[in-house]
Amino acid sequence: MNPPFITECETYRTVERAIEYLRDHAREQPRLADVAARVGLSEFHFQRQFSEWAGISPKRFVQYLTKEYAKEALRRCEDVLEAAYAAGLSGPGRLHDLLVTCEAVSPGEHRSLGEGVAIAYGFHATPFGECLIAGTPRGICRLVFVGPSGRAAEIEELQRSWPRARLAQDQAATGRLVAPIFDPANRTKPLHLWVRGSNFQIKVWEALLQIAPGELASYERVARTLGAPRASRAVGAAVGANPIAVLIPCHRVIRKAGDPGDYRWGLTRKRALIAREAAARDATMRTGLLTA
Repeated sequence: MNPPFITECETYRTVERAIEYLRDHAREQPRLADVAARVGLSEFHFQRQFSEWAGISPKRFVQYLTKEYAKEALRRCEDVLEAAYAAGLSGPGRLHDLLVTCEAVSPGEHRSLGEGVAIAYGFHATPFGECLIAGTPRGICRLVFVGPSGRAAEIEELQRSWPRARLAQDQAATGRLVAPIFDPANRTKPLHLWVRGSNFQIKVWEALLQIAPGELASYERVARTLGAPRASRAVGAAVGANPIAVLIPCHRVIRKAGDPGDYRWGLTRKRALIAREAAARDATMRTGLLTA
């Protein structure tokens, strides 16, 4: 097996254990030595490994895991999401940096269940664990993190989502798809998504594309944005059914009280995604201020 693959996945598992420990012992404000011991590393190696992954020290990272930070991010995003959606940026859906485009399958394609569609899939390491990514000539149709049930379960779920499609594993082709996803600075052309869902699900996923990294929105806020203020539960169901992690950023939707809510790939991973994006956003803003 490729050593970099092992290293990246092992690094995330270390980070995940550290985040869980920091969350469980937040009131005690654990020392670096305590967290390092928990994950089985020396203080020096833990500090270096975590900082390389997060871009900041574990001590600074903790602030982005708090409910207080989440509430602040919700307030910051309150008007931004509504303005972006009202401006018509969702047809077709586009991420804030305009480097992701989202296209829904047509009604006929939806009914055909993928008949005649060739889907290439592969498994790859990411900063947040192993993922399965699948693509067609029309765009990326699935991106999920591999769960405890393993790779076979993810392949079965992909087949259930596109029951009449032809599946083929192609690591080289999918490697070219996954490479720019977790390093947007190297994204030289738009990433195209091709999604299959109900009309309401598509509207929710398009709304999520307007939430920038480092920002958060509540389920209620997304529902109001869609003109359906009483549909927060339906929004939650659509968020949970999102087939393309990270690029359709369902991890950026939380409860209005500041709690993370649910996440089909685990709450610790959701917290890791939110906090790492928030740290990167703040670092970018500081850089901008220094160079202005």
